[in-house]
Amino acid sequence: MKLNLKAAAAGAVLSLGALALSTGAASAYIVCDADGDCWHVHDRYAYPDTAGVVIHDDTWNWTDSTQYRWREHEGRGYWNNGLWVTF
Repeated sequence: MKLNLKAAAAGAVLSLGALALSTGAASAYIVCDADGDCWHVHDRYAYPDTAGVVIHDDTWNWTDSTQYRWREHEGRGYWNNGLWVTF
C-alpha cells in the first residue's frame, strides 16, 4: 500500500512539473506613439506606417525625464492625436 501511495505522489509531482513547463509566459507589449500615449497589447500587431508607434517589451519602463501617459483601450488599434483609431 505504501508503495502505491509513493508511486501516486511521484506521478502527481511529475504531472504538475509537465504542466508548469507546458504553459508558456503570456506575451504582452507596450506600444507608445509620438504624443506620449502608451497602452498594452497582447499581440504584436503590424501597425500602419502612418501610426508612428514604437513597440516595447512588457518589461519596458520610461524614465522620469520622458513625458508618457497610460491610455488603455480595448481592441486592435492605436492612439492618434488623442483619438483611438481602429484597424
